[in-house]
Amino acid sequence: MGSLMNFFGYFMIWVSVTGRIAKPHAWQMCLYMWIAANSQSFPNTGALVTCVKNFPENRGSVLGLLKGFIGLSGAIMTQYYHAFYMDDTKALILLLAWLPTIVPLIFLRTIRIMKVVRLARELEIFYRFLYIALGLAGFIMVLIVLQNKVRFTRTEYLASAFVVVVLLLLPLVIVIKEEFSVWTGKKQASNNHSQVNVVTENPPAVPVMPAEATIRPLACIKTIFNPPERGEDYGIPQAIFSIDMLILFIATACGTGGALTVIDNLGQLDKSLGYPKHSISTFVSLVSIWNFLGRVLAGYLSEIALTNYNFPRPLMLTLVILLSCIGHLLIAFAVPNSLYFASVMTGFCVGAQLPLLCAIISELFGLKHYSTMYNVGSVSSPVGSYIFNVRVAGHLYDKEALKQMEALGLERKPGQDLTCNGAKCYRLAFLIISAATLLGSIVSLILVFRTRTFYKGDIYKKFKEGVAPTGNGDVPLREMEDKATTTVPETKTAVSAG
Repeated sequence: MGSLMNFFGYFMIWVSVTGRIAKPHAWQMCLYMWIAANSQSFPNTGALVTCVKNFPENRGSVLGLLKGFIGLSGAIMTQYYHAFYMDDTKALILLLAWLPTIVPLIFLRTIRIMKVVRLARELEIFYRFLYIALGLAGFIMVLIVLQNKVRFTRTEYLASAFVVVVLLLLPLVIVIKEEFSVWTGKKQASNNHSQVNVVTENPPAVPVMPAEATIRPLACIKTIFNPPERGEDYGIPQAIFSIDMLILFIATACGTGGALTVIDNLGQLDKSLGYPKHSISTFVSLVSIWNFLGRVLAGYLSEIALTNYNFPRPLMLTLVILLSCIGHLLIAFAVPNSLYFASVMTGFCVGAQLPLLCAIISELFGLKHYSTMYNVGSVSSPVGSYIFNVRVAGHLYDKEALKQMEALGLERKPGQDLTCNGAKCYRLAFLIISAATLLGSIVSLILVFRTRTFYKGDIYKKFKEGVAPTGNGDVPLREMEDKATTTVPETKTAVSAG
C-alpha cells in the first residue's frame, strides 16, 4: 500500500513539473502531495510496530534505532540524488518516486511478526547496530562538510553513495551471523536433551466460550471507561479516551510543536537575527545530526535506565521537554550565537521525544492494537506544529513585519512576502512557545506521578520466558517443550540431566 501510494503521488508530481502532462489544477497537485506524504505511514508503521512486537524487552533500543535511521533518511537520500542525478532538481522528485517504492518491496518478506525468541546477548547485538548507525551518521556529517567546501565530481558522489549503501547493509552481516549461531544451537539442542529438564503431558482441554449472537451497544460503551490495568492490552477506544493518552497528547503537542517551529523557521530566524547567509546550512546540519543523536540516545539510554534503575520513561520525557525550553528562551532573548545552541538543543529534543512517546504508548496500552495507538500519538506533532508555527509564530511575525513597513512609510502590495528584521520579530512568539513548552513538561510530570507504581514493577515480566543456552545460540525453553510434547503425546516423561 505504501509503495503504491508513494510511486503514484511522486510520479504524478514529477510528470506535472516536467510538463509531460497538461498543467494540473491546484487541487490535483494537493491531492498528489497528500497521497505521497501519507504513503510514509505504511512502511514506517509496518517496520516499527513489527520490530517492537518481536523485541518487546528492548523496545526502547529498537525505537531509538529505527527513528534514528528515519532522521538520517533525508541526508541519505541527498547522497543518492547527487550520485544518480548530480544537480538536476526535477529528477529529485523522480528519485523519491522510485527508490522508496522499490526498497519496501524487496524486503517485504522480512517484515513479519515472529515468535518471541529471546537471546541472552540480544542487547549486545542492538549495540552493534547502534555503533554502525553512529558510524553512518559521522560519515554523512563529514560528507556534508566536505561538499559545502569542495565541489564533488560525479565519480566522487558515486563513491560516497556506495559507502553509504555498504554501511546501511552492514547490519545484515551481523544478522546472518547470529541466525547461523541460533541454528547451530538448535541443532545441538535437538541432539542433546540432557541439558534441560522437560516434563511433558497431555495438555488440559481448553474450554470454548460460546460466542454471543449479538453485541450490546451499552456494554461496549461501558468498557471504554473501564480499561484494564496499565500494561495490559487496551482496546482502541479505551486507549484513545484514556486520561494517560490525553496527557501524552498535550505534553508532546507542546514539546514537539515548539521544536518544529524552530526547525521550520530556521531560514527566517537566520535573517531576522542577523546571521551570515551561509550559516543556514550549518544550522540545518546541526539540527539533522542532533535530531539523529536524540532519537538513538533517548531510545538506548531510557532502556538502560528503566531496566537497571526502574527510571520511568515518562520522567525522561518530562526532562527532555523541559530542556527544549532553554533553546526557545535563547532565541526569544537573541543571545549572541544563540541560534547555534538552539539548533543543537532543538534537534536533540525533538528527536528524543519521538522514541520516548512511542515506547511509553506501547508500555501503558499494550501491543495488541499498537499500530493504531502509535499513529494516534503521532498526531500530536502536526497539531502542535500548526498551533505554534502557523497561529503563533507566523501570525506574530507578519504583524511585526507590517509594523516595520508602516514605520518606513511603505505599503504592502498584493501577494508581496513580508520580511521582518530584528530580535523583536520572534521574541513574543518564542516567549509564548517557552511558556507552552513549560506547561507541557508540567503536564508530563502528572503522568509520571500517575504511573509511578506501574514503573516500579517489572513491566516486561510477561515477556520473560525461560531461556536455555545451548551451543552458540540460545533456544527458548518453550520451544523445546513444544517439541517434546509433540514427540511423546500420550505419556508423562522426564528427561533428566546427566
